[in-house]
Amino acid sequence: MAAAACVPVRVCHQEIVKFDLEIKAAVQDIRDCPGPLSALTELNAAVKEKFRHLRGRIQELEQMAKEQDKESEKQALLREVENHKKQMLSNQAAWRKANLACKIAIDNSQKDQLLQGRDSLRQRKTTKESLAESASNITESLMGISRMMSQQVQQSEETVQTLANSSRTILEANEEFKSMSGTIQLGRKLITKYNRRELTDKMLIFLALALFLATVLYILKKRLFPFL
Repeated sequence: MAAAACVPVRVCHQEIVKFDLEIKAAVQDIRDCPGPLSALTELNAAVKEKFRHLRGRIQELEQMAKEQDKESEKQALLREVENHKKQMLSNQAAWRKANLACKIAIDNSQKDQLLQGRDSLRQRKTTKESLAESASNITESLMGISRMMSQQVQQSEETVQTLANSSRTILEANEEFKSMSGTIQLGRKLITKYNRRELTDKMLIFLALALFLATVLYILKKRLFPFL
């Protein structure tokens, strides 16, 4: 590939690293989030968007790798793509763990607040209403996180399938190279054999011609000079 094509590859690498670092920082923010649930929802929306950009850049890098002219450069880029995909899966697992830890912390905080609000009948009534609303919000949030995690699992399965397809493509390329090598060796042997046969044929023709000339000379000698 031309030298100018290296620029988008390098830019793509830089953006992948950038999004990876931003995702790690956002996951840490989720882990440290004190609440409320609306803040956690906003953080998760931001992380989801960063994952979308990261996945797009990885796919672009994979396409660039497939378009490389040199096989060595192509394989090197494909290995980097696989490493980026594995790192993305690791970030997704850390994201899920951070969400779970944050939800537990928020739930415990809300329970503590509810326990401290039981000083009077009015406060108990308010606490029950708040608890019902909080339980509804928690249930809705958990359902949202469950749907989000289901989508991430599906995307992870697609990523694993993509990795398997890449590995299969590499193996098929190696088999083709082996087959081509065997064909080239067979062709070299046939050419060598043909050259040897050609040399043998030339020697036989030369000997036959010499024998023919000797015979002609002998006949001429007997007819023109019988006394010799």
